[in-house]
Amino acid sequence: MTQATDPILVLTTGGTIDKLYFDALSEYKIGESIITRILETARVTQPVEIREVLRKDSLDLNDADRALIADAVADAASRRVVITHGTDTMTHTAQALGDVAGKTVVLVGALAPARFAESDATFNLGMAFATAQVAPPGVYITMNGTVFRADAVVKDRERGAFVSKA
Repeated sequence: MTQATDPILVLTTGGTIDKLYFDALSEYKIGESIITRILETARVTQPVEIREVLRKDSLDLNDADRALIADAVADAASRRVVITHGTDTMTHTAQALGDVAGKTVVLVGALAPARFAESDATFNLGMAFATAQVAPPGVYITMNGTVFRADAVVKDRERGAFVSKA
């Protein structure tokens, strides 16, 4: 398989993947995205463009925010788009993206902030990059070591995992 020349566009929207924790008396805050650092540490050689769209917890996203994300995907020159997103409403945003013609769009997040040593963020982001490179056009979610079609997945809060719809 040859390396594609168009960059993978990473749209950051906030969520747990980019949360900061200051001390035991503080709440989590969404900080500047750590995605660049993760990709540098992983020595990613694929061309990448990173663009911040939002810096919100996904529970705070509304329809206007989802339209902004959808517009950013539609307007992107790249055919491969990875969106970092909070896990609580990731499936809602995936639905708002619908069937993006001619593009492979992958939503990804983390159940623990990327800045934590035991975070799933790095692995999930790696899965998203692989999916963006090999999956046919469509909208996907990569979480828990699995690639899901966006219309066939739900977050199971009790299990702390994404699972296929029954």
